[in-house]
Amino acid sequence: MKNKHLGSSFDEFLEEEGLRAETEAAAIKRVIAYRIEMEMKRANLSKSALAEKMHTSRSALDRLLDPSNVSVTLQTLERAALALGKNLKIELA
Repeated sequence: MKNKHLGSSFDEFLEEEGLRAETEAAAIKRVIAYRIEMEMKRANLSKSALAEKMHTSRSALDRLLDPSNVSVTLQTLERAALALGKNLKIELA
């Protein structure tokens, strides 16, 4: 039996299986959640304090920080960045 994926890249495999967009979205969300948590620690901000600065609820912030929840809006990301004294930069590479 010949392996049809032998010699192909992992990205090609994910593309063939229809999983690339989902996998990349999950990876990006993990990075975003991690970076926000690191900035919170650097700024010595609790979740409640950041939620207040973002003018949102603690549960909404928990969803933003949940690495498995890929449903996040640009508006939420922008509010988090501004509350942390950062700029949101998004690029297509």
